[in-house]
Amino acid sequence: MTNGNQLSAVEHVVVLMLENRSFDQMLGFLYSDSGNVSSSGQPFEGLTGTESNPDATGQPVTVFRIEPGAPNAYFMPGADPGEGYMATNSQLFGSSAAPASAAAPSMNGFVKDFAYTLGWQSSSGGHWSIVPGTVANDIMGCYTPDALPVLSALAKGYAVCDHWFSSVPTETLPNRAFACSATSQGHMDDKTRTFTSPSIFGLLGQHGLTWGIFGYDAEPLTRSTFTDITGATGGTIGTFSDFQAAAAGGTLPAFSFLEPAWSATGNSQHPNYDVALGEQLIHDVYETVRGGAGWAQTLLVITYDEHGGCYDHVPPPSGAVPPDNTAGEFGFDFTRFGVRVPTVLVSPLIAPGTVFRAPAGGTPLDHTSTLKTVQQRWGLPALTARDAAAPGFGDVLTLAAARTDDVLAGVTVPVSGTPSPSAVAPSHLQEVQADLISRQYAAGQHNDADALAAHGTNAAYASYIRSHSATGGA
Repeated sequence: MTNGNQLSAVEHVVVLMLENRSFDQMLGFLYSDSGNVSSSGQPFEGLTGTESNPDATGQPVTVFRIEPGAPNAYFMPGADPGEGYMATNSQLFGSSAAPASAAAPSMNGFVKDFAYTLGWQSSSGGHWSIVPGTVANDIMGCYTPDALPVLSALAKGYAVCDHWFSSVPTETLPNRAFACSATSQGHMDDKTRTFTSPSIFGLLGQHGLTWGIFGYDAEPLTRSTFTDITGATGGTIGTFSDFQAAAAGGTLPAFSFLEPAWSATGNSQHPNYDVALGEQLIHDVYETVRGGAGWAQTLLVITYDEHGGCYDHVPPPSGAVPPDNTAGEFGFDFTRFGVRVPTVLVSPLIAPGTVFRAPAGGTPLDHTSTLKTVQQRWGLPALTARDAAAPGFGDVLTLAAARTDDVLAGVTVPVSGTPSPSAVAPSHLQEVQADLISRQYAAGQHNDADALAAHGTNAAYASYIRSHSATGGA
């Protein structure tokens, strides 16, 4: 039975934000076997299998399917593609400098940019992890539903957003800033690691609402990223086990923000880390909320902060509303969205087979749509002009009665069966988090952070973060 927008029935919004994957790479083949039409008869903007990108010689490289049994399937595309502003321009426009006008991106630079990235990474003296045999054409590999059975089952069983774009065409921290505070304060790369703009956590606290930020097995990076969190009321900072306990006990906050494990052997799904571990995390988050006391009132958002240089065929639109009057780095004016990223909406109030988009002709869904939905649910003001203009997604909740089926029944979580090629080196976000934690101490204290920067390993960074964080780790 349907009964229109049921957002008022939601008491808990949970966001799991993973790392650096494009929509096509993770979900492009979701409905290919049915002509890109969902089980409910809705059109789906996925892959046909004929999409291509030119290589350095101009020859087309066609998109191909990553099947679960393929060599190194869960470590594709085999290396970390370029993901900053200039690399994204190269992928979208074929040049590191974006056109002055709002011209539509050609989306024809992915293979050539990956070839360039592999070239400088290969000559870096082993600093960058590259799976043996990786070539530029591998950027055109996209997973089949069989390879990602958990994410795919949730996308088919609830709602998939095939027009959800990252907020800015660049790397992680600016996009996470938009996801939590609807602005990056003009910043367009990861060199800026803290933001003084008001966040959703402070906003919720000001209005007497509860919130939580949960790292996977250590203090969450988000805690150190937004300066207003320290003084925000109504909040919980914890790990995934704390989130599980709150769900089981019926004490989930109104808004929960979940992070993966940032290490190179963790479950963030950042290229070229183990994608299968991320499938396990998605499974565990779903089973946690579905088995919790508040499942009927919970809306789970599974998304990715940015595309990470991975292939997508849909040009990001222009027409984005700048969040504020801050001048953007690299001359960027914040009127262009980033690349499409996978986003799945999960709730027992969502009909199966839903493909959800914002109304045609208007502003598309982006990371600030989550902020807008939270604001609509609890009558909160906007943080910036960007989330004020963003569409919410409460209209995806059309069922008057909560479903009781389990769309993951019978689904087996994949296992890569291969050691991580990045097991030794620390991840970029481990380095960021260790740097932020070290800033909490007076000069001369915990100088081991400097030693880490010189020659720290994945394990050493993980140990530092756990032992020096404000919460003492987990």
